[in-house]
Amino acid sequence: MPHPPRRPSPSPPDERRRSTDLDVFMAGTVFLDIVFTGLDHRPAGGEEMWSTGMGSAPGGIANLAVAASRLGLRTGLAAAFGDDAYGDFCWSTLAEQEGVDLSRSRRFPHWHTPVTVSMADAHDRAMVTHGHPPPVDLGEMIGAPPRSAAAIADLGMTWSGGESARTWVQRAKEQGTLVFADLGFDPTGAWDRTVLEQLRHCHAFMPNAVEAMAYTRTETPQEALYAIADLVPLAIVTNGAHGALALDTASGEEVAVPALRTRALDPTGAGDVFGAAVVVGTLERWPLVDRISFASLCAALAVQHFGGSLAAPGWGDIADWWADLRSVAGATAYEHSLLRRFAFLDDVIPTGPIATTRRAEATLAHLSDLPHPDGAAPPPASM
Repeated sequence: MPHPPRRPSPSPPDERRRSTDLDVFMAGTVFLDIVFTGLDHRPAGGEEMWSTGMGSAPGGIANLAVAASRLGLRTGLAAAFGDDAYGDFCWSTLAEQEGVDLSRSRRFPHWHTPVTVSMADAHDRAMVTHGHPPPVDLGEMIGAPPRSAAAIADLGMTWSGGESARTWVQRAKEQGTLVFADLGFDPTGAWDRTVLEQLRHCHAFMPNAVEAMAYTRTETPQEALYAIADLVPLAIVTNGAHGALALDTASGEEVAVPALRTRALDPTGAGDVFGAAVVVGTLERWPLVDRISFASLCAALAVQHFGGSLAAPGWGDIADWWADLRSVAGATAYEHSLLRRFAFLDDVIPTGPIATTRRAEATLAHLSDLPHPDGAAPPPASM
């Protein structure tokens, strides 16, 4: 999928992008995500329920890859794919529909693609996953990482993946790549702080508030932010409906950005969308408040659609949101505050044609892109 042309940002873009093959590179596990939404509650034992919405899409690290690509970044991904129909669907969606470079990814015969089923109600979501470790670890699959302006690494995955997995992050930094780190929830409850040793190779760390406080042994998101800022140049703590905190130690900027008011249908992948947007703003050298505001907007737009990765907004979604907001001309005090906060969008939204995005579908729909025999486009799958 062609990326939209990019309009010059207020500051010169990062020079790393002029001499690299990719804007951002990442590695991880791709799942086939099947998401059920519109549930009043999650089913109890023996209960059968009908959902009002369903979407199928590549998940896991694919959430991040799609989000980055839709925001115009040249995106590369290293992941294992099975040779089953699920693997076919995930591979073709990422490579052909979303324009993600899969040259560091591999297909493995007789290894099935991991699958996650997610059930979202009005309050939370529950997930069931099935899968097996890939035949080759990520470090071996990547080898020498491609030259990229930025990379996004899951510290938990690189730490547990052995020395070869940790080495690719170190090599990326040595090549001049800005490494953005994330770290997931620890189901063991140990919150082993030694995992954070990997941050010495990283430019930024972007955990949520629960993870940040647990790993830094602090009691508030603000204190966790300050503890993280002692470890990396760019510290960010996301806090759901309370917004996000960030501190750039190089510039001295510190911001607290409120979350946008929105009706969330499916929170799957919202954190990945946030992280991809932060990378965009950092490579474009936007002020910190603009970077975090932009990331919060992208995450808010994503949760209004079903299906994780394919809910990620593109520049067209952002342009439409901005045009709609400006059309009401600050009818309320809240809307007027948004007009002030997002005025920078006038300088960064691309000009010219902007590619539309495709949303998650209820089925895998292998042939959904083929025209009907009468030449008409097929109807969209129900959601």
